[in-house]
Amino acid sequence: QVQLVESGGGLVQAGGSLRLSCVVSGSIFRINAWGWYRQAPAKQRELVALISSGGTTNYADSVKGRFTISRTNAKNTVYLQMNSLKPEDTAVYYCNAEYPFDNWGQGTQVTVSS
Repeated sequence: QVQLVESGGGLVQAGGSLRLSCVVSGSIFRINAWGWYRQAPAKQRELVALISSGGTTNYADSVKGRFTISRTNAKNTVYLQMNSLKPEDTAVYYCNAEYPFDNWGQGTQVTVSS
């Protein structure tokens, strides 16, 4: 069963930066596209960034130009570099496959103060 462990969240002022990491257990990492999702209070979880097994990336319009997703296959890790953070980026951030596995990780809280 895949295990997902996110880290790197925190409290930051608007305009600041954070780098999130997600370690994925198992050999399935290399063959999957992986994404970063977020869920703000009282809102549905949304996909904000996606990276294919070949490194092609896609972003939600709300984060385009500010967030960068990357992956290191040797470390089974996917990253999310977040720059120019805004208060509306406040959420719990999760990683999962493009077609998500049922068992989500615990997520990492990102709080952006104005």
